[in-house]
Amino acid sequence: MALQVCAGATLRCSFGVAPSLLAVPPINRVSTRMMPDANILDYKPMVNIMPFGMCSSLANPAVASATAAAFGVLTPMPCVPVIPAPWKPGSPTVLIGKSPALNNISTLMCAWAGLITVINAGQITVFIP
Repeated sequence: MALQVCAGATLRCSFGVAPSLLAVPPINRVSTRMMPDANILDYKPMVNIMPFGMCSSLANPAVASATAAAFGVLTPMPCVPVIPAPWKPGSPTVLIGKSPALNNISTLMCAWAGLITVINAGQITVFIP
């Protein structure tokens, strides 16, 4: 079984240089250890998903431009995630705010080709499918 993800969970992007924290507003009124629980719709950049430091993906136009200006030497640029779709797959049986609960095996894709994963769920006591 997977862990329920809540506010303060630590996230990693495959092209980011630093981890980030998940922000979850308390609108669903479901919490674990006084931290709001997340669902698959908690994926909005700069609201739920904060930057991962610097981005090194050449699919990111800022990185591609900086790398071209440096004559092909990879030049990371500040991370501004672009996330077009919700977390996948989420919990098949647990709903939070009418949407599947977010578990620590769910992933998220950035438009700049990064895979965002949960490296710490923010709690260690509540398991969900």
